[in-house]
Amino acid sequence: MRRYVCLLPLVLLSASLISYGDDDDLTSTAERFVDLLSKGEFSRAAGNFDDVMREALPPEKLKEVWESLIAQTGPFKGRIGARSEKAGKYDIVFVTCRFEKATLDVKVVFNRERQITGLWFVPSRTQVEYKPPSYVNLSSFREKEVTIKTGKWALPGTLTIPTGKGPFPAVVLVHGSGPHDRDETIGPNKPFRDLAWGLASRGIAVLRYEKRTKVYAKKLASMKGERFTVKDETIEDALSAVSLLRRSEGIDAKGIFVLGHSLGGMLVPRIGAADPKIAGLIVMAGTTRHLEDVILDQMTYIFSLDGRISQGEAKRLERIKKQVAKVKDPNLSVDTPASELPFNTPASYWLDLRGYDPVETAKDLSQPMLILQGGRDYQVTMEDFRRWKEGLSSRKNVRFKLYPKLNHLFIEGEGKSTPAEYQKVGHVAEEVIEDISDWVRSVYGHKAFIGD
Repeated sequence: MRRYVCLLPLVLLSASLISYGDDDDLTSTAERFVDLLSKGEFSRAAGNFDDVMREALPPEKLKEVWESLIAQTGPFKGRIGARSEKAGKYDIVFVTCRFEKATLDVKVVFNRERQITGLWFVPSRTQVEYKPPSYVNLSSFREKEVTIKTGKWALPGTLTIPTGKGPFPAVVLVHGSGPHDRDETIGPNKPFRDLAWGLASRGIAVLRYEKRTKVYAKKLASMKGERFTVKDETIEDALSAVSLLRRSEGIDAKGIFVLGHSLGGMLVPRIGAADPKIAGLIVMAGTTRHLEDVILDQMTYIFSLDGRISQGEAKRLERIKKQVAKVKDPNLSVDTPASELPFNTPASYWLDLRGYDPVETAKDLSQPMLILQGGRDYQVTMEDFRRWKEGLSSRKNVRFKLYPKLNHLFIEGEGKSTPAEYQKVGHVAEEVIEDISDWVRSVYGHKAFIGD
């Protein structure tokens, strides 16, 4: 999905690097930067950007990003702490900030020249340590580090393997939009770790990995003139992960499944079409609508949560509507400036998706499919789920399941789902883990499943 709640990241290709260290001077610089944002002094705030950031996020865009954030989180209330880390030649400062509806880390990345080379707004991770859900049996699996390679791109990943004889069926987890880590961490929640450990506790291996836009954010941002699409963002690496599993000891090469969440779910049919030998496809909250329409609907929903749309929110929606119209314009070309398109995402990205219909693509597939939807999901909605059901009703090897109380992360809640809900600690519902496990068993076959 994306920074705080958007399906697409607010700055698609900004830097995202992790290590450890400390630098009081840079911490002060990052804190002053946040203060300038909170005061609306966007030109001054952008004054310390490097060349890539200046192009990607000029003052007017920085203002748009900040206003969008405030619309989702409520007014800025103040800074409550900061910490710093190092990653090779980069320094990273996390400024923890309190907003009316959420606590966020403003992640500021500095280069060697002490210029800002990356900016993120992410749910604060400082408060909560991950605790496994009750359905996980830690003694029933082991994990090993692996590398998913696609040409010049190498992504670190984790293969979770059940204990026992094997070979085992395996599932590749494909992220939603945005620069996700291997756990698809959102606030204190780690839905991909829940899935990996839950399924491995039931005899199914799982491969999860860092997303290319997280590991190579800076490099991708500097690749001017190259056409960036979902193939680069997601599809190539998912296929490479499948290929890696087929070569992995203890894994049944004929029992590889692909599970996609959010944007990953939307792209699952395209992944399945690219590799017909994939044993089965799982869609978790996969949109069937055009992505630009999803963005507009999502922002309208968020702005309407308090029962009214303010003047500032109305202006923001008008800007988004103009950007969406630009995406739909028949004259859209690769030369259309990204600044005129939603979230500064390049035209090549939108052009690539223009002719893609996940339901129509899925109609022509032979692989079994499992399509799951949370009833409280405001990002991917019942409209999407109905379209999956209507479009694939004639396919006998497609199963559908709706969970009325679950949100976009497949975590249980009550009432209308909101962005602030993602700040609450939760886990993927056990029912979801059981349904996926049972479905994989039924597709894969009991005899092969138990390793005979």
